[in-house]
Amino acid sequence: MAGVCAGTGVPPRKLHTILGVAKGYTTRVGLGPFPTEIVGPLGERIRRIGNEYGSTTGRPRRCGWFDAVAVRFALRFNGIDALAVTKLDVLSGLEEIRVCTAYALNGKGLDRVPVDPDTFARCRPVYRRFPGWKEDLSRVRRFQDLPRAAKMYLNFLERFLTVRITMISVGVERTKIIMRGTSARRS
Repeated sequence: MAGVCAGTGVPPRKLHTILGVAKGYTTRVGLGPFPTEIVGPLGERIRRIGNEYGSTTGRPRRCGWFDAVAVRFALRFNGIDALAVTKLDVLSGLEEIRVCTAYALNGKGLDRVPVDPDTFARCRPVYRRFPGWKEDLSRVRRFQDLPRAAKMYLNFLERFLTVRITMISVGVERTKIIMRGTSARRS
């Protein structure tokens, strides 16, 4: 946050809400541990629909299920008050959607990201599964108009991450945003 303030010239005390941004799924560029990576046709489908290619190199991003353990750590570490979830529309048409809620390592459960990359590479995701939805989300502008399954998914993310999702993108255009108010952390 200090870098943002220094770069923009806005002092930290002038900030009222810190908004984090996460996709409705997880991506990674390059090598390294990625427990929730989806290998095969489904991962390719998400990459294609989500246009998950590097903007400079065109290099394909690795795609995976939402890693709520890693996102929860990032939210806490960065003092995030509210969350924007982008690319929710990319998940339309999937039969099932998964969220990683823990890692399994040597028969034990871990509720945080291991610091050591070699240890992290041996972790297996523990998933919570949700029904998917078939509906096109691109015209939805109110949370209550989302398909029931999409609302269940987002409500779970809010509870697990203990942060309010205040913005949801349902398409690439700037107008394809669902706004949900400005209240921050949920108790």
